[in-house]
Amino acid sequence: MKILNKITTSLFITLALSLTLPQTALAKDFDLGPLAPLIGKWKTVESGIDLAPGRTDSTVGEGSPAVEPFYEIRTFEVAADAVNASDQYLVAIYYKQEVFRKRDDAKFHDQRGYLIYDKKNNMVYNSYCIPRAVCIVAEGKAGSKMTLTAPQRGIAESSYMNAKATTTSFSMTIDISSDTLIYSQTTGLKIYGKDFPHTDSATLKKLP
Repeated sequence: MKILNKITTSLFITLALSLTLPQTALAKDFDLGPLAPLIGKWKTVESGIDLAPGRTDSTVGEGSPAVEPFYEIRTFEVAADAVNASDQYLVAIYYKQEVFRKRDDAKFHDQRGYLIYDKKNNMVYNSYCIPRAVCIVAEGKAGSKMTLTAPQRGIAESSYMNAKATTTSFSMTIDISSDTLIYSQTTGLKIYGKDFPHTDSATLKKLP
């Protein structure tokens, strides 16, 4: 009898969990518009190029242009939908971006965010954060080729970054096809007492 009770209890718990756990969102459940081809895993073709301000102890010197060839891996997956102010309907895909130096395979940039599609208004938003206590929202007209730019109040950062290395602007272009993703972006910085355009660009291919 005790064994039977244990089996019955186990079956009841399993059934209860299966009824309460949320189902994983699938691309077919939402109209992702121009973002649909992104679902999956991507990797850089050859080298991307990062142009950033050199550190104080770097070979190029403080604030001078430092060029770093890199490769990156990006993963896109369906996230969820949302309604803003009872009027704006959005669908979002989540992405994880990990960037590695080619010279030593060390990761030097980690980014987590959402690409968000607003079909009614034909808009796409890139909402992301990086582990420097900086978050950015950029927006632009939806399409296979897009330019997304941070609007007023589209940048949030810590008080330290605001004082020492503030982000003043952000803009990126994206060109999406079924198996190729090309992007370039410029992050305006105020660092070491001067303005610096921090740029990144790369071409990625979808992995099988």
